[in-house]
Amino acid sequence: MKTTAYILPILLSFLIACGQEINNKTSYTKKQDTISENINETNNIHIDILNPNGKTIEERVLVPSGYARIEVDDSSFGKYLRQLPLKPHNTEVKLFNGDIKVNYDVYDAVVDLPIGKRDLHQCADAVMRLRAEYLYEQKLYDKIHFNFTNGFRVDYSKWIKGNRMVIKGNKTYWTLSAKPSNTYQDFWEYMELIFMYAGTLSLSKELISVEIENLKIGDVFIHGGSPGHSVIVVDVAINQKTNEKIFLLAQSYMPAQEIQILKNLNEEKISPWYSISFGDILDTPEWNFDKTDLKRFEE
Repeated sequence: MKTTAYILPILLSFLIACGQEINNKTSYTKKQDTISENINETNNIHIDILNPNGKTIEERVLVPSGYARIEVDDSSFGKYLRQLPLKPHNTEVKLFNGDIKVNYDVYDAVVDLPIGKRDLHQCADAVMRLRAEYLYEQKLYDKIHFNFTNGFRVDYSKWIKGNRMVIKGNKTYWTLSAKPSNTYQDFWEYMELIFMYAGTLSLSKELISVEIENLKIGDVFIHGGSPGHSVIVVDVAINQKTNEKIFLLAQSYMPAQEIQILKNLNEEKISPWYSISFGDILDTPEWNFDKTDLKRFEE
């Protein structure tokens, strides 16, 4: 029997939404016009990079000439992300309620993972979800834990024992109120609790900073705040002559929506790849990040 914790209004003050405006520096409309002007010029190049028949990120997004994907261990987070299943080519991103995402020209592929029926699976939620899904698949349950925005750590290893959250005033604590269970439904209920009470602000404090030169698959560009946003690196390749890295980015957004592989609107010849030589500002279709916003999950 599912037990519902009584969540008092005080915790609601900690909720932080992601990306409450379209790109904090450059309007989507302006970029869309640029794409329309250049579509004939770049179309053939783009088709060479995108394989419409590919069913995973690795199969769908090919590397530009002269580049090769970095090697990853078969049981690694990087391998998991690279092998994420994709919906058929040209599928449109859906919101939690079944509507189509309005800004359709910001992505090249849609990850084939359900996001639930509630308006919860937004930007930081998608990042945490991918990390947790990988750990759940590897049966590394003790490593699945996230903090609420108020700083309280919520461990999945306690959840599967039947513990549930209670909030009274300024106090947040566990209570044993359900039967021990570890089904995927239990996992998803845990994740929706995390989606509800964690966000970019809490996640950015949990992650460790990384120098841009050391970027690897699974790293996260994150700006914590209200509004805030986060995107996750889902693949990395390297130039075999110059050692320049390029990378792919995935995001969710708001309202809650399916995970999407972002286009690179500034370098359409290599899109959806991004070059590590982007300078001080990483310009993505719906948000700009500083290069110092790069962070990583602790192992």
